[in-house]
Amino acid sequence: MRLRVRATVLAIVALVFPLLVPSGAQAAAPGDVVEATPTTVYLAPGRLLEVPARAWHLRYRSTSAVGGPTVVSGTLLVPKSGYLGKRPIVGYAVGTHGLGDQCAPSAAMANGTELELAFVSLMLLKGWAVAVTDYEGLGTPGDHTYMAGKSQAHAVLDSIRAATRVPGAGLAAGGPVVVMGYSQGGASAGWAAQLQPSYAPELRLRGVAAGGVPADLKKVAENVDGGGDFGLAAAAGLGFDAAYPELRLADHLTPEGAALFADARDDCVDELRDKLAGRTLAELTTQDVMNRPDWTARLQENRLGATRPSVPVFVWHGTGDEIIPIGVSRTLRSEWCAKGGTVTWTSVPAPSHVLGAVEGGPLAIAWLAGRVLGLPAFGNC
Repeated sequence: MRLRVRATVLAIVALVFPLLVPSGAQAAAPGDVVEATPTTVYLAPGRLLEVPARAWHLRYRSTSAVGGPTVVSGTLLVPKSGYLGKRPIVGYAVGTHGLGDQCAPSAAMANGTELELAFVSLMLLKGWAVAVTDYEGLGTPGDHTYMAGKSQAHAVLDSIRAATRVPGAGLAAGGPVVVMGYSQGGASAGWAAQLQPSYAPELRLRGVAAGGVPADLKKVAENVDGGGDFGLAAAAGLGFDAAYPELRLADHLTPEGAALFADARDDCVDELRDKLAGRTLAELTTQDVMNRPDWTARLQENRLGATRPSVPVFVWHGTGDEIIPIGVSRTLRSEWCAKGGTVTWTSVPAPSHVLGAVEGGPLAIAWLAGRVLGLPAFGNC
């Protein structure tokens, strides 16, 4: 009887005096920091050339592709130098690293093998803080939801939220925010531009730079089918299967396909390419998976371009991109422009997908610097 009376009294107190309820009892929200551990980031293998910035390995709350709660990891880097005013925060979305936890950007940065630190370093030199997400299931339990647009955008936007909640980082909410990414990261950045108003409206997003964007996954899959980069299409199939359990990829694989796909689940990008080069989806599946109604619906749902970007966007693509045809990006540009978006488009004379990042990355950072300063953006639709 006494226990029942005590419980009733506590319930009444909680209703009348909500501020007295311990903070731990409040519902967790996307962007909340689960853990922030100081770390060191290196530019070269062998843990050489330490990046001169304060850094934290993060685990933070986010939202899956289907709206469920999840926890994502990442790395936050903050320049040691001061900054006049609220320090800008970049949500940096990396390109394809693979499917296994050992492939995560956080692991690469701690080991000195993260190539995209070249771009991150340029941003740190400008005094910007950089939040680099590992994406859902890459560095945390579960399978990586590779190329599921909403999941990736949520991970990027929530990494920015988390950055402002890391004790000791000195990052204030309400400061200027920009997003940048290439390839998988380009898709993530594009989805962040489309989803930010509804998912993270409090962020003062100023601009988004997206390069080598695989805006239409079906066309990209058709382009790499049977070629040296078929492993990327296989990885996307596994990513969709992880994001959308109703797709049941395993039900549509041949015995050989089941073995190859199972083996790929913990591979990094080079292994994916090597093991699956030259294969085709048709020879590894028992039916035309890409044209099944359930897969078609999810592919269409993940096609960028249906919503006007919330902020000015810079889109670039290499003319010789062998993985993602430049026409895919041109179509994205046309669709965003038709919806009234402010789009700055440029092609770079890169002969490959990788060199497209190298040639266009500095241009994108320079464009973002204008947005951070509050300068107007003029598109070239």
